[in-house]
Amino acid sequence: MLAKLTAKNQLTLPKRITNELGHVEYFEVETRNGQVLLTPVRIQRADAVRAKLAELDLTEETIRDAVAWARGEARHSDQ
Repeated sequence: MLAKLTAKNQLTLPKRITNELGHVEYFEVETRNGQVLLTPVRIQRADAVRAKLAELDLTEETIRDAVAWARGEARHSDQ
């Protein structure tokens, strides 16, 4: 079965494959011995947000300050 990689690096999986997998939005992608391996991943949205916050090293105080700034309020660290 063939799948074509577009100029924008997009790949459409054959319907037969996606039907076998069920509803999957994300795949872990890796190469092994010249092959591309796609492993279905079901991400919990809250877990993805927590992981991104940890990656950015954001604290609760940083987030409060950002929300206050977005609302046009005085920032916590300015008080």
